[in-house]
Amino acid sequence: MTILIAIILGLIQGLTEFIPVSSSGHLEIFGRLLGPRPEDFHYFLELINFGTLLALLIYYRKRIVKIIKDIFINHNYKLAVNIIITCIPAGLAGLLLSHFIESAPFFSSLYTIAIAMGVVGILMIIVDKLPKLSALKSENALTKPRALIIGLAQTFALVPGVSRSGSTIVAGRLMGLSSESSADYSFLVSIPLMLAVCGKTLLSSSSREYLMNNLGVLGLANLVAFISGLFAITFVLKYLKKSNSLKAFGLYRVILATIVIVVISTIH
Repeated sequence: MTILIAIILGLIQGLTEFIPVSSSGHLEIFGRLLGPRPEDFHYFLELINFGTLLALLIYYRKRIVKIIKDIFINHNYKLAVNIIITCIPAGLAGLLLSHFIESAPFFSSLYTIAIAMGVVGILMIIVDKLPKLSALKSENALTKPRALIIGLAQTFALVPGVSRSGSTIVAGRLMGLSSESSADYSFLVSIPLMLAVCGKTLLSSSSREYLMNNLGVLGLANLVAFISGLFAITFVLKYLKKSNSLKAFGLYRVILATIVIVVISTIH
């Protein structure tokens, strides 16, 4: 893999992991545009998650410390319990279904990715027009049943094109959170999930071998993903705080989905 392609893919990973437009969908689409992919390309995609994980850990370092203090010093478990509840459905679904989804041609089809991207985009536009179920001040006010519903919505993110942040932000809005609080909660929930994904990757001897054989290009891609990931988190939270609207992200998804469907329909 060339340095330029590694930089491009690292940039896409960093931006689209947190901007709710689907990192897996964008990596699949642009990965094909950048030319033929080697059989072990999926290892590269798995290993560039470390850059975005580091971006999350750096950005939320103070919140992480506060949550730990709440648990062990203040004995306030509410947010931590809600995060665990939200993580459980996606974690179980990932263990049971991720291999099937990754190996089934249907889920890697550009048609499937484009349709998933477009459907979630339309949902984002619709959600903006709906009244809130309740006006929760922050994710700290989220009840356990609503945390579980957000977790169930997150399981759909296993399908490329859906987006983990997109599904949880939409669900959070429907559960009464503002767009900013929904994104903030979504990113907090991503931390244990991404830790698990990265840990699982390192347990694989094939992944470790790929890492050692491609250390330089992976290091560069992860650096780009880290820097762009920090930018993306900051941008999304500031934008949603100001506008409280998902419409722009929804319109982008619908436009890109339409372009992809038109292009592949024309080619075939």
